[in-house]
Parts: sequence; structure tokens; C-alpha cells
Amino acid sequence: MTEATTYKSDLIHQLQDLRDSVLWKLEGLSEYDLRRPLTPTGTNLLGLVKHLASCEFGYFGEVFARRPPVDFPWQHPDASENADMWATPAESKQFIVDDLYRRSWEHAAQTFDECDLDSIGRVPWWRDARITLHQALMRMIIETARHAGHADIVRETIDGSAGLSERVDSLPYTDGARWRAHVAQVQAAADAFR
Repeated sequence: MTEATTYKSDLIHQLQDLRDSVLWKLEGLSEYDLRRPLTPTGTNLLGLVKHLASCEFGYFGEVFARRPPVDFPWQHPDASENADMWATPAESKQFIVDDLYRRSWEHAAQTFDECDLDSIGRVPWWRDARITLHQALMRMIIETARHAGHADIVRETIDGSAGLSERVDSLPYTDGARWRAHVAQVQAAADAFR
């Protein structure tokens, strides 16, 4: 295995870990909790996943001249504004997770198989700017990490669940009393500036 192949494999592995982390944040929640807006800008869990699927189909499909195998109603001229950031009543969790997000991974895997890290694509939404697969992978790792962080906060707001992944929570402790003491300490530090 060459160094470039190993590096490419490492990038893909990092992206997959982030993808899995995003989906883990959906586990055990009702359709209502998956959809409800929890920030002033409407951030919600299914919307984050729908948006990430769109991005993957774009950066790993359209950019490398590979047409996505799905239609995106949210890209039609008559679509609601920011329609890729929320789930309509007709779009189930299964549709967004399986038919869009996981399918975008399969589509991306074909691009990864067919292209080297230095393969060039064109980003139509950047006035046809040139981008390498390496750059597209880095872009999606950053995009997915950013939205995984959003998902962390939204999920914690819904039911208090926190942590990096199902296997590794990366939290210093899980005891409720210790967290309450920690929050009180943080609040006291903030109150010093009232």
C-alpha cells in the first residue's frame, strides 16, 4: 500500500467516524424530537443529516461529474428557503438517513474508488472553481465535524445525552451530581461578571 493510498484511507476513515457520530445522535428519539427546531435559526437533527447528504452528493458526486442517483426537491426553483436544513412531514427519518445520507456514502465510495487524491473536479456553486479530491475530502470532514458539533448540542438540549460516540463518550464523568456541580461552578464564574 502506498503512502498516498494510506493517507486517502485515513481521510475516508475519519469522515466515516464523523458520519457515524452524527447518526448516533438520532438514536432513540421520536420523529418529533428529530425534527423540532432548537435554535433561533431552526437547527434540528434531521435537517443536519439532510444537509450533510446534500453536501456529500455535491462534493463527491457533482464535483467529479457523477450525477447523484436521487432528485433533490429542495433544489427546485419553487422549494422553500433553506429546504435542505429541515425535514418535511413527507420525509421520514428512514428516508433521510437511508435513502439520502447512507446512499450519499455509497455514491461517495464510488468516487473514492475511481479517483486519486489529486484528481480534479469542478465546483459549480463556486463558479466552476477547481478542487482536488483531497480538498473535497477535507471540506467534507470539516463540514461534517461542524455539524456533528451542532448535533451534540441539539441532542443534549433534547434529553441530556452527550458524548462523542456510542463506543467512546469522551466525557470526564457521567454522574449527574458531578455534572450539576460542574455547571454550578461554571455559572458562578459567569455570575462574577454580572
